Parts: sequence; structure tokens; C-alpha cells
Amino acid sequence: MNNSVLTAPRYKEVTQKKSEGVTYTPKDLSDFVSKNIVIAAQSQVMSKKKLRLLDPAVGEGELLLSLIGELYKSKKYELEVFGFDQDNQSLSIAKSRIEEKFPNINLKLENIDFLDFVIRETGQKTLWCTSDNSTPTSYDLIIANPPYVRTQIMGADKARQLSQKFNLTGRVDLYYAFILGISKVLAPKGTTGIIVSNRFMTTKSGGAVRKAIINQFNLNHIYDLGDTKLFDVAVLPSVLIASGTETPTNLEPKFTSIYETTGESEQNIESPIAAINKEGIVSINDGRIFEVQQGILNVNKNLSSVWRIYTKSNGTWLSTVRKNSIGSFRDIGKIRVGVKTCADRIFIRSDWNSETSGNIPEVLCPLITHHIARRYKALNGENLSKILYPHKMVNGKRKAIDLKKVPNTKVYLEKYRKELESRKYVIEAGREWYEIWVPQNPAAWEKTKLVFRDISAEPTFWIDESGGVVNGDCYWLTCDYGVNPDMIWLAAAIGNSTFIEEYYDHMFKNKLYAGRRRFITQYVEKFPLINPDSNTGQEIIRLVKEVYSYIDFQETKGMQEEINSMVWRAFGLSGKKV
Repeated sequence: MNNSVLTAPRYKEVTQKKSEGVTYTPKDLSDFVSKNIVIAAQSQVMSKKKLRLLDPAVGEGELLLSLIGELYKSKKYELEVFGFDQDNQSLSIAKSRIEEKFPNINLKLENIDFLDFVIRETGQKTLWCTSDNSTPTSYDLIIANPPYVRTQIMGADKARQLSQKFNLTGRVDLYYAFILGISKVLAPKGTTGIIVSNRFMTTKSGGAVRKAIINQFNLNHIYDLGDTKLFDVAVLPSVLIASGTETPTNLEPKFTSIYETTGESEQNIESPIAAINKEGIVSINDGRIFEVQQGILNVNKNLSSVWRIYTKSNGTWLSTVRKNSIGSFRDIGKIRVGVKTCADRIFIRSDWNSETSGNIPEVLCPLITHHIARRYKALNGENLSKILYPHKMVNGKRKAIDLKKVPNTKVYLEKYRKELESRKYVIEAGREWYEIWVPQNPAAWEKTKLVFRDISAEPTFWIDESGGVVNGDCYWLTCDYGVNPDMIWLAAAIGNSTFIEEYYDHMFKNKLYAGRRRFITQYVEKFPLINPDSNTGQEIIRLVKEVYSYIDFQETKGMQEEINSMVWRAFGLSGKKV
């Protein structure tokens, strides 16, 4: 019987991509991680004659080759080298490569699922060897580039199993479990270097992992490699260098970040990897310019809080902002993502008239998407799609509409009934077959809303008073009961300012490629607010409402620049123009 936590195709898919050069670890990055593992390794480990090494997702062996080579620079250790993978072809390649370069090495590569191995063996009384004494479960040095597979790829059932086994919450990535698995098999005085996506440092689902890392490792150094494009995939990498629980605790782990920027270079460096140990604005040989920051990890009492770099300059900057803030966007109301139908082609259309032969469904609503996004006020005439929205409020509770009362809607939905009923999760949740999976609160659509794009090079927040339904590619916010309604207009000014770009980069440092940022709940809810009753607050609100009233936005350019400057001054800072 196969008790595998995840089926074999998981590794096969990832390993195939590596063999095609998609997620294959570059040699210079492998060498960088290996060097830092050896530097961080405690003297108790490095003084040993015999060392046990592991790569839990070995692929074609690049990381092990680098680590063995780095160790042999100082002396000829007696090495036991282990590698796990679920792709036999990759294991064969790794074996040939390692034995060719290090012919006398004690090498054991196994077709093993690392996560199953951890779950099975850490349940044994001993953590030093398996039941047949063939494969140890404690390693002095571990180097890893775990597979990066998100919940929607691995499937909900498999993600649920991982969550239960490794005490994870939210949207689980496979590498989360790998990190925690490594903590189980790292020797108490051992050291590890792990290459992972930097997403876990700032996402809500990464909170459990961040807390576990602090508790289960002694962190030495975090390297946020940002948009250096070391891999040919849309994953921004980071490197964790950490030691076992019996090594001296580092109360202030070092934190290095490198992100592409504009500005005048202070020095020219060969490559992003070579630039990591520098500081300031540097250019590299291919013409790109990066900002390299050296600081420490700022962890407060909440161990699951967002990880960000702390330097003296950004600490002073954020302290000034806090002194001039009265709260954050979460104090206005709950930030929500837009609706998710799980059947967009049925519920969302721009051809309703022709599709229904003029018998248009009675419950169509305007649909607000990123296609109409513009600062302060959405574009006109661009939103041709409407959504069939089969929900209403009854006695303060959301209900599915009664199809008997909307005959045109009923006829249309019945045509797609089989497809809609195939969404088993809707039925199993006790919902009607024709409901939208994530409909949100129908009563909120009529309120004045602040809507904003999920992913954008610059923040794009706008006011909506159309009563439209926000689509899942945007987020939205309305004022809670008792909150000053002008707070929405004030939030629009702060959200659209260059100040908030600077604040975002100080607080979250989570840019995607081409300078794009993610504007999602866990970030935007932390955006600071100023006092709406202050003279500056009142003037900003007045100007935002005036900008909103214009049809021709070219006429508002001067007002938008003035709003931007006022936002900076309100937080006690001098800032940039729009």
C-alpha cells in the first residue's frame, strides 16, 4: 500500500523542469549557498573528521557538488553523502556527476519521498537511523532547493495532508513542508542552507512557517534575492542559512536584500551574486542596477509577523510615520477580494443580449475589473462585461435568489446546469447549484467602495459609487458602521501616493518582476492613516472629491500632485512627485 503524502508526479514534474533548465539551481548560486553553510557551521561540526551531508530534493546533484567542493577546500573530510528524489533519471544523472568528480565519495542516492521519510522516521524512538539502520535521519549539513508547488497545483487533498502533518495553515506551498521537514532531521549542532521562494516571508499563509523557523532553527542569515532573475521562472528566490537548536542563538539574524532599482550606481559588480555582499546602489555587467541593503531581521513578539529587513535608516523612517499615524486601513473596514464564481464563462459575459436572444437575466450587475482601473475614478465605457449575481440579503443574511421569481435567469442557468453541478464543492457546502462560490456581501455593493488592483507597478486605488460587483482580480473596502465615511476618500489619497510606494518597500519589500507589487489584504490593511479631522486631512479629502468629479482627468494632474505632496507632509516627511 502506498502511504505517500504526495504522489510521484509532484517530483517528476518539478525535476523535469529542472532538467530543462527552468528551476535548475545555477552553479554560482549553489556555490554561494555552500560557502555560507560552511562559514556558518559551528566549530563543533567542522572539527569532526566525519560529516554527514543531505540534499532532500537532489535533482541532478548541483548543490551537493558545490557543498562537497567547498568542504574539500579546507581539508579532506570523511563524507557520507545522501540525496533523495522521486525521479530515477535525475538520481542517475546526479550519481554519475558526483562520482565522476569525487570518485571515492561514500554516496547514497535514494528514490525516496523526503516528506514521507520525515513523517515516518521522526515517529520512531530514535532520530539517528531508520528501522533497518540503512538511512540516517540526522545530518550535519543539509543543502536544499525544495520543489515549489502551490496548493492549486498539488490539489486540496494533498495540501490538507501536509497541513495536518506539519501543522501548517492557509494556502500551503510544498516548500513550507520541506523547511519544517529539514528542521526535524538537522543535527542539533548542524547547519543548513535552503533556497526557497521569498513569498513565505510576507504572505499570510507563511505565518506558520515563519514562526516555526524561529522556534525550530537558530537563524544566521536571510538573503532576499528579489528580482535578480537567477532562475528562468517567475519565482523570486531567497536563501536561509540556519543552524540546529544546540548552536548559540542569534537574537538578531542578519538580513540582506537585493532588488532592481533606478538611480546612480556607486560601483560596478560582475553579477548579482557578487553584489550580495556589497551595500548601496550597484550596477552589474549586463547593465542592470540594484539596491543592496544590509541589516537585521526585525522580529517582534508575534513570531508569525511579516519578515522584513531592519536598517537604521528605514527604522527611523518608519518611526516618523508611526508618530504621525492614527491607525491603519483595517480600522476603516475589512478588506476583501472580489467575487470568485469558479465558472466565469457562465456568470460573466459581454454578450448577454445575443446569448439570451434578448431575454436578459433579471439579476445582471455591472462588473468592476482591473481593466477599468484608474487612480481615483474608474475609466468610463471600457467595462462591457456584466455578472449574473444570484444572491441577495434577507433579514441580514445572504441567500441565493429564488429562481421561480426570475424566469429569464432560470432559463439561462438551466442551460448550464450540468456544468454548474459539477462544482461538487458548492453542493457539498450546502449551497444551491447555481450559486457563485465566493459571492461576498450583496448589501455592500451599493456602498461607496474603495477598489484597487491586485498586481500593479504603481498603486491604483479608485472610488466606486456605481453599485457594481467587484471581480476577483481586485480587492475592495467599505466603511464599517460608525466609521467616518470620508475615511474612504482619505484612503484613496494615501493609497495612490508615492508615499505608500515607499512605505510598501520599507515594510514588505515584496516586489515582483518589472517593479510590480502585490496589493493584497495582508499588506493594504497595514497602510497607515492620518487624522481626517485635521486641517491637512480635511483638505486632502476635499481635493480627492474634486478630482473624482472631473470627467477629463488631464485637468486634475495638478490637484493629484498637490494631494501627493500633502500626504507626504502629513506623515512628517518630504517626498516625491506623482
